[in-house]
Amino acid sequence: MAYQPYQTYQNNSVTTATPGELTLMLYNGSLKFIKQARKAMEQKNHQQKNTMIQKTQDIIRELMVTLDQEAPITKQMMPLYDFAYRALTMANVHNDVEQLNQAEEIMTQFRDTWKEVIKQERIRQHGKGVQSS
Repeated sequence: MAYQPYQTYQNNSVTTATPGELTLMLYNGSLKFIKQARKAMEQKNHQQKNTMIQKTQDIIRELMVTLDQEAPITKQMMPLYDFAYRALTMANVHNDVEQLNQAEEIMTQFRDTWKEVIKQERIRQHGKGVQSS
């Protein structure tokens, strides 16, 4: 078997990531798949579009089922995840780029917010003078 340093790096990234970093990876993955779905849509590659949208929906489903149902913020997040999921379904069925854009906007806001949460948590843990990228 050939040595694949990038695959090894990715595997190590996932196995050593904190739960917060894993969530950020999910958000980033969803955005990557939305971009790939948009490209496939533009190229009229319906199979690829369908695959990328389904991958994004799988991520959103995972984010939904892992939400802490006791946390008050869950009541605000769940409808947004549901909206993004349904927008992806409509984008897939109707080749609707606008629906894809709406899902992307929601996932981008979640990702950007989560990135800031991680940054603030690192500052809190390591002192006010230290910042991570």
